[in-house]
Amino acid sequence: MAKRLDINSVPAIVGIVGPVVVIVGDLAASLSIPGYSPIRDSVSSFALTCLGWLQSICFLAMGLLLQIFAAGLFFNIRRARGFHVGIALLALCGFVLMLIATFHMDHPGAPPIDGTIHAIASYGLGLLFPIAILSLAPSFKRTPNWKGIFVYTLIAGILAFGLIIGALFGDQRGWFGLYERIIILNALVWVEVVAVHFLRVLLRQEPKPQP
Repeated sequence: MAKRLDINSVPAIVGIVGPVVVIVGDLAASLSIPGYSPIRDSVSSFALTCLGWLQSICFLAMGLLLQIFAAGLFFNIRRARGFHVGIALLALCGFVLMLIATFHMDHPGAPPIDGTIHAIASYGLGLLFPIAILSLAPSFKRTPNWKGIFVYTLIAGILAFGLIIGALFGDQRGWFGLYERIIILNALVWVEVVAVHFLRVLLRQEPKPQP
């Protein structure tokens, strides 16, 4: 390694850890609840089960980590058109994810506003994410060590748009849980891939000479 891990590597590391925590947490928890089907039942409905607190913790952590990850990208990528919009929206995605974890879908005994906030935040996140990464794509293309992420970001952004449109207007009766998880997985894999690339770029940099 040309460079040891330091404080500048934190955003890349949290970007790697966050998606793994969410995926492992969802799989382990959803498969542990009798009668709950990760294929049929939505991710949001899992929050109403006895292990819903675990999902909330995972989503809260991912939201915070995503904001740290966005801050790391802000200081390590060359600015191109849409850069600031992309960074701001990516950080906003982290905040919205925390809202989703805090306000659960409608259920008996819950204030009606909780379900409204949850629904708006969920679909809002689905629209914000592709706009955010597509806005960052020109900056990836402009930065020499990040050009390899450009095409993948375009593909992930277009796929995210298509999936959320399908969720809004399509019919996923019987397999909505799986469809929703595909949407989430696309976003998490993008963060994971970009974070791994981010860390590799940092480790390849020559250490700064000591004064």
